[in-house]
Amino acid sequence: MIIENRKGNLYFDGCDTVSLAKKYGTPLYVYSQTEMVSRINELKDCFIHKYKNTRVAYASKALNIKAILKLMEKEDLSLDVVSGGELYTAIDIGFPAERIEFNGNNKLPEELDMAIEYGVGRIIIDGLQELKLIEEICQNKNKKVNVLYRITPGVKSDSHDYIVTGKKDSKFGIPLDDDVFYPAIKDAIDSDWVNFYGLHFHVGSQLFDNTSHLKALDIILDYIEEIKKRFNYEIKELNVGGGFGIQYTDEERKPYSYFLDPMMEKIESYFKKSEMNRPSIVIEPGRSIVGEAGITLYTVGSIKDISGVKKYVSVDGGMTDNIRPALYEAKYHGVIANKFDKKADDLVSISGKCCESGDILIEDIKIPLAEAGDILAVFSTGAYGYSMANNYNKNPIPAAVLVKDGKDSLIIKRQSYKDMIKNEILASWM
Repeated sequence: MIIENRKGNLYFDGCDTVSLAKKYGTPLYVYSQTEMVSRINELKDCFIHKYKNTRVAYASKALNIKAILKLMEKEDLSLDVVSGGELYTAIDIGFPAERIEFNGNNKLPEELDMAIEYGVGRIIIDGLQELKLIEEICQNKNKKVNVLYRITPGVKSDSHDYIVTGKKDSKFGIPLDDDVFYPAIKDAIDSDWVNFYGLHFHVGSQLFDNTSHLKALDIILDYIEEIKKRFNYEIKELNVGGGFGIQYTDEERKPYSYFLDPMMEKIESYFKKSEMNRPSIVIEPGRSIVGEAGITLYTVGSIKDISGVKKYVSVDGGMTDNIRPALYEAKYHGVIANKFDKKADDLVSISGKCCESGDILIEDIKIPLAEAGDILAVFSTGAYGYSMANNYNKNPIPAAVLVKDGKDSLIIKRQSYKDMIKNEILASWM
């Protein structure tokens, strides 16, 4: 993370965070383009340039906004979307259709219609009934689309249950039951309206151990071989997902190569022995590209010191701009941006302004003695902060700025009260 101390203030990618808070107001999302490009370059060096026939698809659910998608386009990444809204945003900026893949466990007919009309490069089928729906839309449009099947490998990852997706009991993916899986494969191979490209799996998020990826890969490779035996068909693409962990507090972030090199060695070795053509390999990092590239700025308000119990420092945001602590018990680290050079020796809990006891952004953190008007910076909020922002208690969604080498640019306007209620209508009899 590109942070430094200048004259007691926190600077982020060359920008004074205290000045940003004054200029744009708080709460404020701040994203570092330099940090994102650094992660992308790491991926290019250890994956795209190192191994032939590979792609990186940015999992945009982490942060799907125009400026970030445009950056991914300029950096030659592909794009993973999981909803009509995410796809619409990509279409709005002219993201190349052939570099878009459409994921999701319950794609609506109108979403699939939009995807097929735009000509997305891949649709990743998540359920058995989805193929027929895609075929109907393609037939009506006289178009053909490339598809992969997302499968459930049946491996358990070491992460929060809400973000573990590869175990057998999951709402995601097609179970690897022979009487279900192989007929589905045959239907796709035989279809007049889809090109069956291959398989996709995702084992979970915020992972620091490569074991579950490798176990899932062992399982999938056996099924790829069986597809060849049963149908004389070689898949063209294998998508191994993402889920690479980042640092929120004291976690030790692993380099991308820790996950990718063992997988690629296993894949290369397997296909050499099998005499099949090695398919294109795709990964879907999201959080690991944008997570540490974001911070959120808040203004300190009321302070409540309960003698012998706890000291609460309240800020002007909370679970409306970062619901993850309330939802996942996610942990974060923060600092007083205008007292960055002061000793952090006051143990407090950072509370949000929502009318919820669970609206605690950070439980038990040491900061310098806080006063009303101070600026709090919370680190590693680039992923899922804005994506999951909400209007609980009718709090507006914050603005966002992109920073780079000391320059700042507004990329999301702050929601106004008027914006928030513009779709509300009184009943006709009122």
